[in-house]
Amino acid sequence: MSDDPTILLTNDDGIDAPGIATLRTELTAFGDVTVVAPESNRSGVGRARSEAAVVRDHPWGCALSGTPADCVAYGLRGLDTEFDIVVSGVNSGPNAGNYVVGRSGTVGAGIEAAFLGTPALAVSGYHSTDFFLSPPVEYDFVRPARIAARLVARALDTGVYDDVDLLNVNAPVDAPSPPVLLTEPYHDYGQDVERLDAAALDAGGFDVDPDGLAADEHVVRLRDRTWPGVVGWENPFPPTDEHRRRYPVGTDRRALVDAAVSVSPLSVQHASPDSAALAEVVETLDVA
Repeated sequence: MSDDPTILLTNDDGIDAPGIATLRTELTAFGDVTVVAPESNRSGVGRARSEAAVVRDHPWGCALSGTPADCVAYGLRGLDTEFDIVVSGVNSGPNAGNYVVGRSGTVGAGIEAAFLGTPALAVSGYHSTDFFLSPPVEYDFVRPARIAARLVARALDTGVYDDVDLLNVNAPVDAPSPPVLLTEPYHDYGQDVERLDAAALDAGGFDVDPDGLAADEHVVRLRDRTWPGVVGWENPFPPTDEHRRRYPVGTDRRALVDAAVSVSPLSVQHASPDSAALAEVVETLDVA
């Protein structure tokens, strides 16, 4: 496009996070940027929405008491600006894998934008050795922010969003010249369910009084196994032969093993697959 694009910028780490500040700097080099972001950290909320949110003025735009998806909904429908694209990030930590992408507030903001008819890009940063960027103030977000800005400019100019609703990008903060790879989210997820006794409840700091439970009640802990084989906060994708065998080339998680930039094009329209078996069931279903 010939004119400077209008960009709505948000995140899920909060408006004071270092990633969004760095990304804003990169995007303002070629576009007109308005920030609408959560006033505090709202990570892991996916595309959750709130019935109401408090809007507070901010030098960059405004901060909301709601979720990233609330911020996008307000920005696209509550402001007098026609935005060309929504950009979300830079998230502190990666959003790779089909299930993780679905739970991410960073990606959830992009999904909300796509449903409202505006193309989007979600970008997350990771460290090739440390992996998780904690605390985020100790890491430099310039590289993923710069990669995201260049992708935004190229995608808008070349018609990428004629075919794609959302780009999910994961970029290393430390690799000096990482390759950029076209990927798809890897399907790799499990769930652990553990029944907790009184000692475990007390040790875990859960706000549940075991003496107050009825005879037919008990407490369970549900743990996502989003990073298989990981204990604690270790790097789930070290550059080992084992992990290269586990994650095939072309997946976002393999790109992280190889310290590359992962670019996954996503569709959010929930297209219905053809199913002859289902068609027969519907046609012959007896509802009498």
